[in-house]
Amino acid sequence: MSVFRRSVLAAALALATVASPAAAAPARQATAALPTAALPTAAVALGDSFISGEGAGAYAPVVDVNGVAQGFPGWSAANANAYFCHRSPNASLFQADLPGISARFNLACSGGQPYDIANASATRTKGRQVAAQLDQLRSVARTHDIDLVLVGLGSNNSSFTFGSVAEKCANRFIADAWTGWWEFWAYLGGPVEQKPCTDADLGTAAQFAAATAETTTALRQLLTTLDQIDADGQRRVVFQDYTNPLPFELDQSYWTEDSRDDTRDKFRALGAERYAAGCPIHRASLAPGHRFSQGLGTLVSSVRGTLAAEFPQDDLVYLNVQRAFDGARLCESTGSPGNALATPIRLMDGPTGTFVTSLSGYDKLDIQRIANACGTYFQTCQESWHPNAAGHKVLGRCLAGAAATGARTVACVRAPDGTVSVS
Repeated sequence: MSVFRRSVLAAALALATVASPAAAAPARQATAALPTAALPTAAVALGDSFISGEGAGAYAPVVDVNGVAQGFPGWSAANANAYFCHRSPNASLFQADLPGISARFNLACSGGQPYDIANASATRTKGRQVAAQLDQLRSVARTHDIDLVLVGLGSNNSSFTFGSVAEKCANRFIADAWTGWWEFWAYLGGPVEQKPCTDADLGTAAQFAAATAETTTALRQLLTTLDQIDADGQRRVVFQDYTNPLPFELDQSYWTEDSRDDTRDKFRALGAERYAAGCPIHRASLAPGHRFSQGLGTLVSSVRGTLAAEFPQDDLVYLNVQRAFDGARLCESTGSPGNALATPIRLMDGPTGTFVTSLSGYDKLDIQRIANACGTYFQTCQESWHPNAAGHKVLGRCLAGAAATGARTVACVRAPDGTVSVS
């Protein structure tokens, strides 16, 4: 029987208008729910940037910890502003075909960590000014019967974050492309690493173990809360992992430029070419990057397995999306980034609102200044290497399949002709 089995009343309510992703205001305490039969059904998204819609654009205002809806505050505003959760109406939750669901609520936040599930993100370092995601979930449960929960969590934690991993590998490539080994003096803060990323640079076994434990604790709190606030117990929780925006190998057209490849010392033309295409990365960093993505998949699968044993009555599904962008990753073919399902690395020269699309003609001091803008005003670059609107549409098809499947573990795969299957 479908997980979305509902009463006649609930089926009628399924025709209601989909709610705004910013509709749910934060709540401090749960209140007694109305009888389930009187409540419209809802799908809810929680977690981090791959769920919130980072990269998909058209970001909605986000209610902050004080209950104030924050619209775009300007590029030079503090990155802690709730708006920079970047909740998009183009996120996969809103792209998915979910029969029987009448309202959808995006409670995820770009940069979200396991800590943010049960605690206000505002109370941690570099957290955004939003309430705990569970408090926001309780608010939804006051007015809606929660039938589907999409969770994406684990890529950011106290050991590593996706943003820091991406920044590390891209910066190493850019430094290697523009700076000779004898020119470290150009970096006023000291030497900058120029070697390709290795597995240990991205996430060690100990770090993954710690991240798995953190994520398990947070999602245990989620399931416990759902048992308290979802009276009928008829819901599915989908644990989604992550897809790598970069291919296993770059298209050969991006291997060399001006007779130099990325194993040479200083290769500005190649650096500019790959940046313009959205993939400023050493070829040698690609395999470690994919092993990191696979490690995140193992993390999410492990958490789902642990919690399935602890909550045998709950309907928990692991959704593997690591092959959802096959054939349409950045620089996987010519024409990147226009034909990719992920956003390119893009920087600004200060908080100007204008992205630098080409680094051709810039010297190393220009590059340093541009790169530093990302560190000072992270919102100027935080969309980089995330699913774009088209990518979220694909992920929406993945979610639709996971919502309807009878399996507990499914993989979403994109075929060479662009069709997407979930099995």
